[in-house]
Amino acid sequence: MKVLFIGGTGNISTPSSLLALKKGMDLYLLNRGKSTITIDGASTILGDINKPEELTELKKHKWDVVVNWIAFTPEDIERDIQLFKGKTKQYIFISSASCYQTPLSYPVITESTPLGNPLWDYSQGKIACEDRLQKAYREEGFPITIVRPSLTYDTVIPIAIGGFNKYNTAKRILEGKEIIVHGDGTSLWTVTHSDDFAKGFVGLLGLTTAIGHAFHITSDEILCWNMIYKILADALGKEAKVVHIASDFICNIEPSFTGTLLADKAESVLFDNSKIKTFVPGFKATIPFSEGIKRTLKWLQEKPERQNIDMDTEAKIENLLRAYRSLG
Repeated sequence: MKVLFIGGTGNISTPSSLLALKKGMDLYLLNRGKSTITIDGASTILGDINKPEELTELKKHKWDVVVNWIAFTPEDIERDIQLFKGKTKQYIFISSASCYQTPLSYPVITESTPLGNPLWDYSQGKIACEDRLQKAYREEGFPITIVRPSLTYDTVIPIAIGGFNKYNTAKRILEGKEIIVHGDGTSLWTVTHSDDFAKGFVGLLGLTTAIGHAFHITSDEILCWNMIYKILADALGKEAKVVHIASDFICNIEPSFTGTLLADKAESVLFDNSKIKTFVPGFKATIPFSEGIKRTLKWLQEKPERQNIDMDTEAKIENLLRAYRSLG
């Protein structure tokens, strides 16, 4: 099976690239050649998907599957439809679980949960991409599959404030400084290791019955945010000094957190993974957060330059703590 990944060396996509190769797929990666991550066994096509004049080599190929990991706008989708119409048997768009109805009218999410997130332009862009693809599928037979990851991690720390590609909160825990947990920390969430995501995702590659369908792929482990931060602190060998601050207050003081917090992580979310398990029999997430976060921290601590301390984020955390204390 001849597969093209547009991207393929990121936090979510790298394990999927490795598993696709392990399963014997003929994997090509289209990228600009700037990633420090190499995928041994994959063929690389150098080029920028946003610069059609650089895609001479790409246009020579036909594919069984094309996966775009880095499409965010309807313009990106329009370009891909023109590039790959008649040249692939399946086009997989990586969307986002943040596209689901926000706030939720029912806390258990299935693939039929309505899409709609007025709080985050990122999610709105992904929804617009899905709308364009559904139109292309209905009217032109463009062979789409949509995948909606939730908070998926490998080389990032999956927390709400001071994490992901930033090491701020981890460093604060190590130094005994206060950290912020949104709300009272009891809302429920799911974090998924990229290795587990890959098991479900790679099972969709070339799957004819998946054409026209959307899937989310997450762990079945449900944790409250207090537990997520405690597990992180335990993995660091420290006890976290937690300050609980209401999400509304956080986003009122620091509006830049509105997308990733109010639009995504402020309320309980439970994912029903029945559909991916039906289409990919045997799929099961097996890496608990207590194990996965140790792998992530080990990777981050192997090279200090991976531990990104963002000074702007640090200033926002301190500002939030000051504002909260000023309430008396």
